[in-house]
Amino acid sequence: MLKFVVRRLLLLGPILFGLSILVFVWVRALPGGPADALLGERATPARVRQIRHLYGLDRPLYRQYLTYLDRTAHLQFGQSISTQRNVSDEIRRRFPATVELATAAMLFAVALGIPLGFLAAKRYLSWFDHVSMAGSLLGISVPVFFLAFILKYVFAVKLHWLPSIGRLDVTRSARHPTGFYVLDAIVILDRPALWDALRHLVLPATALGTIPLAIVTRITRAAVLEVANEDYVRTARAKGMPGRVVDRRHVLRNAMLPVSTIVGLQTGLLLSGAVLTELVFSWGGMGSFLEQAIFDRDFPVLQGGILFLAVVFVIVNLLVDLSYGLLDPRVRVQ
Repeated sequence: MLKFVVRRLLLLGPILFGLSILVFVWVRALPGGPADALLGERATPARVRQIRHLYGLDRPLYRQYLTYLDRTAHLQFGQSISTQRNVSDEIRRRFPATVELATAAMLFAVALGIPLGFLAAKRYLSWFDHVSMAGSLLGISVPVFFLAFILKYVFAVKLHWLPSIGRLDVTRSARHPTGFYVLDAIVILDRPALWDALRHLVLPATALGTIPLAIVTRITRAAVLEVANEDYVRTARAKGMPGRVVDRRHVLRNAMLPVSTIVGLQTGLLLSGAVLTELVFSWGGMGSFLEQAIFDRDFPVLQGGILFLAVVFVIVNLLVDLSYGLLDPRVRVQ
């Protein structure tokens, strides 16, 4: 197991190096540039040259890349061209919001998806199975932003049950030492702030977690159906082992291997792909941060933000691989 972990960690370097090249080339292939975005209609050839020289964009590409690589190795992503703020500080301030939203969405998907998929497999071809599969297909098909607007209209505008934007009520003043509003409210024992943060989290987490919920449901159902026909499951039932014990020890535990893979992949995608949800609910996380940087052609923000999310994605998948050893003893033996 230790060799497996070390090998995956050693692969992290080449992966990030290749990714840094792709990000660097892709950002500079965007139409326009920071000077055009900053100057707008006031852009003249002389002022454009001045802006490009100021940010080192007139230097050869290889020198720009070496400077970018050196700063990245020291976890210094430079300053934002449009806001003049340190990119590392902005990531540190915004990333907790994205993590909180993605975690809530994934908990929603897993807490509902695994039981629904398991029950659908146990009631194969019944009305419950058909309804759950039709619902999961609908969940995959509906765009996130469309569902987000529907949830806002129904539960915020019409019913007035839940807030529609932000992470906390604008009139509330609370301390946020970690940037995770729910965790901060628990740590400082602020019940009103905790309740307010959870209420603001419900709609965006539900909208963002719908597609992972549908995927987890379908994968769980398929995995349970496959495991239920294995020889060791039939042997356990033939020995008279109670059905609940067989389902818990043999069926569900072995079916969790493909499910854990999907959960890891979806978690990484949620951390890096919550742009539309954050925009609809004015969440203020990494998604909206990178979206604005694309429009502004803000090279330091795009390079630092995308590479940072890529590192998080790789780490999440590494943790998923390590979880195999807990779910399947054969992995530990190998």
